[in-house]
Amino acid sequence: MYSLLPIASLLGFVAAKPLLSPTQTINLLDRALNVDSGCSASGTASCTNSSSVSDLCCFEYPGGLLVQPQFWDTDPSTGPSDSWTIHGLWPDHCDSTYDQSCDSSRAYTDIAGLLNDNGASSTLSYMQTYWVDINGDDESFWEHEWAKHGTCMSTLETDCLPSGSAKGAEAVAYFETAVKLFKTLPTYEWLANQGITPSSSATYTLSALTSALKTASGGYTPALDCDGSNLNQIYWYFHLKGSVIDGTFVPISAPEAGSCPSSGIKYPPKSGSSGTTTTTSSSPTGTAGSLPAKATIVALQSGSQVGGLLSLGTWSTQTLATFTITGTASSFTMTSSKELVG
Repeated sequence: MYSLLPIASLLGFVAAKPLLSPTQTINLLDRALNVDSGCSASGTASCTNSSSVSDLCCFEYPGGLLVQPQFWDTDPSTGPSDSWTIHGLWPDHCDSTYDQSCDSSRAYTDIAGLLNDNGASSTLSYMQTYWVDINGDDESFWEHEWAKHGTCMSTLETDCLPSGSAKGAEAVAYFETAVKLFKTLPTYEWLANQGITPSSSATYTLSALTSALKTASGGYTPALDCDGSNLNQIYWYFHLKGSVIDGTFVPISAPEAGSCPSSGIKYPPKSGSSGTTTTTSSSPTGTAGSLPAKATIVALQSGSQVGGLLSLGTWSTQTLATFTITGTASSFTMTSSKELVG
């Protein structure tokens, strides 16, 4: 039932926009993988079946409640100042419980290389801007999301792929689908269109935020998480018709609320960088012998930054880690708070 296509396949999304029809789909002719799941994208949606389904290559189970979480990181900030960033794509059970890390044999490493090798360099480039780790270790973040969540998707099992598919093709499909879905969910834009933009002083009620997002998305209420009083994560929910590879994502309202309080919610602006950058200067400022509490470690060449350190002390030219510094100028310790979540 599966075949390799000479052109890329289509992935249908019922896009959550107020001016789109309920059956609007997003054309994915730029998909790198020439893969057709062979599944109908117009059948029964996951979590809505009244009888058992035998073909789990074409019906997402048990993780039929698909979640697209997004971060709003401000301390340190990640991604563009006018966009939320991707956290992942999760296959929760219909009751909101979930499996995790379902197949260690497919816990692929070097996701960047996997994407490049499969012609998905444009997806990788997008991820390097919009799917970024708060401590600069993007690769570990991507590996974590795939291993914990992607390997639990029934429609991405290797025996669901066309014969002759390259090793890791299902992971490439996972990242491409997550990116495409994210592009249909412009949370920052939707809030801004309702007059809600980042502010250092304004506060909002939970109902004001969810009402604005419900209006902008075409009638779907997401769940919102807060770190204390600061808004920092959103969850958009879907059912799926067909395969994660090329199925139709059907938006639904969140089945449960997030952690934000009912009022006093802050939506702080991003600082515009991943942390405070410290460099050596011939004319230092500040109190002699003092150290910053947090810093990124960078290298300069002819006055220009050419790279720096990630959380595990490895070199990178991408978003760098933020280190916590304790001690004195003559004897200090740098630690990173690297902790992958979700």
